[in-house]
Amino acid sequence: MALHSRFLVRSAIQRLASRLLLKRGLNAHITDALRAVAGADNVSTSTGVREQHGKDESYYQCKPPDVVVWPQNVEQVSKLAAICYANSLPIIPYGTGTGMEGGVVALRGGVCFNLTKMNKILELNTVDFDVTVEPGVYRKTLNNYLRDYGLWFPVDPGADASLCGMAATRASGTNAVKYGTMKENVINLEVVLADGKILYTAGPKRRFRKSAAGYNLTNLFVGSEGTLGIITKAILRLHGMPESILSAVCTFPTVQAAVDCTVQILQYGIPIARIEFLDDVMMDMCNKHSNLNYAVSSTLFLEFHGTEKSLVEQIEATAEIVKGNKGSDYIWAKNQEARDKLWHARHNAFYAVRAFCPGSLIYSTDVCVPLSKLSEIIVATKDDLIESKLTGSIVGHIGDGNFHCLLSIDPEDKDEKRRMKEFVDRLGRRALALHGTCTGEHGIGLGKQQLLTEEIGAVGMQVMREIKAVLDPKHIMNPGKILQSI
Repeated sequence: MALHSRFLVRSAIQRLASRLLLKRGLNAHITDALRAVAGADNVSTSTGVREQHGKDESYYQCKPPDVVVWPQNVEQVSKLAAICYANSLPIIPYGTGTGMEGGVVALRGGVCFNLTKMNKILELNTVDFDVTVEPGVYRKTLNNYLRDYGLWFPVDPGADASLCGMAATRASGTNAVKYGTMKENVINLEVVLADGKILYTAGPKRRFRKSAAGYNLTNLFVGSEGTLGIITKAILRLHGMPESILSAVCTFPTVQAAVDCTVQILQYGIPIARIEFLDDVMMDMCNKHSNLNYAVSSTLFLEFHGTEKSLVEQIEATAEIVKGNKGSDYIWAKNQEARDKLWHARHNAFYAVRAFCPGSLIYSTDVCVPLSKLSEIIVATKDDLIESKLTGSIVGHIGDGNFHCLLSIDPEDKDEKRRMKEFVDRLGRRALALHGTCTGEHGIGLGKQQLLTEEIGAVGMQVMREIKAVLDPKHIMNPGKILQSI
């Protein structure tokens, strides 16, 4: 019998045993074992705590775990995982709960591992431009710590997410066009596997700038969404703080003009740090939510990093391209306070939509295409959004070919939910038809499993299932995510 076929049978048996156990509730023996490892104060079965851990920022409804544990070190994580493995209990890693694809939803109950109490910055190497952090260290906390050293970690998904959680979801964000995503900025990971074994993906304490040694296990876990193991330590690549930073806003008469301008800036080779697109609907919501007064039009937010001299060259070259696409003059944000206000408004786009449509559920799409196809897909998506009669806006990191539609959905309106689902599927398949991907940064989670199958193909999916079978033979690591139920 093929490996993946044997896995199907074995995992089905394990799931049945797990469900029977969870249906009766975690017995006192298991709960006591968890408390013996983490301490009584670090284990909770209260309804409120469990519900808090059964929902992220996504559209998907809450499904709480049966118990929440707060380990304090990797040894505890290893022992807790071994208990779950012995009893076939699902394990759901939890960072800050800011995911957008239902990654922390406990579909089959089980044990949620809240890693926020493991919050130490363990080692900083300023000469080597790297830092070692535990999973409870947040992005902003790290950058506040690094500021006095003239260094920073530039991956910025907007939310103040945990850095190991960002690795688990292969996070990206506004700075990726210049500095890359988590994939390019993770050097090594410490991972606790389903049975409690501890793996160092590039070898213990290795923190080289490059390597050709064996399979790339680090990038196997970057983006694994908790389905292969629990990330308990990350060695991250750092960057020097730019000498000068300047942000700007400019508007365009059409979506096409704004997107064409973006593509031309990149084709010209201008080393722009951030280039973000917001359509007219999104700008209106951001103005109201963040008390701004920008024009309600297709808009680009831009940021330039470099020396004073290089910034002048970047700005002049960009201004010519903007003018050639009928863009407005720049509105500048030169000092730190003004820049923070501008990017705060951009990062709060999701919450602006939520505030604009109280009582609604917000669904955020996430596709990415080659730059040459960007204008085509955004214009088509804007038309589709209007024709579908959905309340929504377009916003994105279009310097990477990545954008989102933020859709406001009445949870009681079945017809609107149907139109939303059809729109999302069309968008994903439109991206695939243009040689893109169904997700640029949010991940697969619960909602894109069929699209992943169409994107990767049958052989690719079989290989992924076989990798899962080896690393998680009982199928307890964040079950139901990425791979369709098996």
